[in-house]
Amino acid sequence: MSMNGTDRAHRHSLTDLCAEGKRLYAAALQAGRITRREVASAPCLIDFALLHPDPDDPDWLRPVAPSIALAQRLHPLEREIQERRQRTVDLTESFDEFMAISAQAPPSIHAITVLEGSHRINAALDVATAALKKEVLTVQPGGGRPEHLLSQAITRSKPLIDRGVSMRTLYQHTVRYSQNTFAYIDHLAGAKMEIRTLEQLIERLIICDDVVAFIPARDDDSAALELRHPGLVAYLTKVFEHLWQRATPLVQPLPSGPDSEGVTEVQRSIAKLLVEGLVDEAIARRLGMNVRTCRAHIAKLAAALGSGSRAQLGFLIARSGILGDGHEG
Repeated sequence: MSMNGTDRAHRHSLTDLCAEGKRLYAAALQAGRITRREVASAPCLIDFALLHPDPDDPDWLRPVAPSIALAQRLHPLEREIQERRQRTVDLTESFDEFMAISAQAPPSIHAITVLEGSHRINAALDVATAALKKEVLTVQPGGGRPEHLLSQAITRSKPLIDRGVSMRTLYQHTVRYSQNTFAYIDHLAGAKMEIRTLEQLIERLIICDDVVAFIPARDDDSAALELRHPGLVAYLTKVFEHLWQRATPLVQPLPSGPDSEGVTEVQRSIAKLLVEGLVDEAIARRLGMNVRTCRAHIAKLAAALGSGSRAQLGFLIARSGILGDGHEG
């Protein structure tokens, strides 16, 4: 077939038949035939075998009945569908013996699944949340979330809310200064949702109906563990409940004012971590704040205790007694 300008203009599929082709095919069906000269502008009609030469006059073309043209194209598709169905049956039968073995395997073989990549992690979370019936527990360390992450959380939470699933979430105290977090809460107003905060939290944790739990497998969140062993899930649920009892409901204010020595509760937590030997970056990460804010608190703590150096600050913290038994560790 020559590649002239008219041909190139008609390089399309039959399902996308051009307007000129549709018009001329309809005209041929109505009249019973059409001249070759008339269809020169729509060579696709001949390419798709919708027209065939008139045996009585080579200058004319006759239309192929639509029912015949359709059947000619549906037949190979139906044959392909039948072949794919048979392949499905064959594949199912080939796995039957393995499915039987899997059904008899001890539960521990499926207790821990490594999920690599955000796509696989999100897919597993979608499966778990789709099966939720009662409650989801989550631990979200760090500060306030970016708006796009909270939008994703709203999208995932909406179906749960509609089904009456309750949600309990633990954040760190720093989210109390995040406008995005409160906008997220307002958006889910009326839902069976409770939020509490703590100074420090364990790593991220999601527990669905005491059946499956998800924890990070790498620091960069590129992998996660899906845990389905009843003992593991029960243990993590107890860890969550322990943290929940110590946490402060988001609707309640924190005792953040300075004590008699001018030291705030946040600075007291920083002081404890300083004594433990953590560097500024590690302290900021543990408390869910940025490094600049952390260093500003350290400077205020040093001023309150009259410290002239970092080394002296550790000594003064230990001597001051600000890390008493009542401190939240």
